[in-house]
Amino acid sequence: MFAGSDSGGERAAAMYSLIQTCRLNDIDPRAYLCHVLACIADHPINRVDELLPWRVAGQLRNAPQPAAPCG
Repeated sequence: MFAGSDSGGERAAAMYSLIQTCRLNDIDPRAYLCHVLACIADHPINRVDELLPWRVAGQLRNAPQPAAPCG
């Protein structure tokens, strides 16, 4: 695969990992990313593990598109 640069390849690998992890947890990658971006600014840093795909999968499987912000 051609990524243009080493850093481009690293970014592509991170995105592919995110997509596959979401698929393994039966959630839409776009819904997951929207959810995390909506929540991350107000989320405590010491509880960031609560935003991992397998931790929010239950919320996102039944959520309308795009995913609702944390509440």
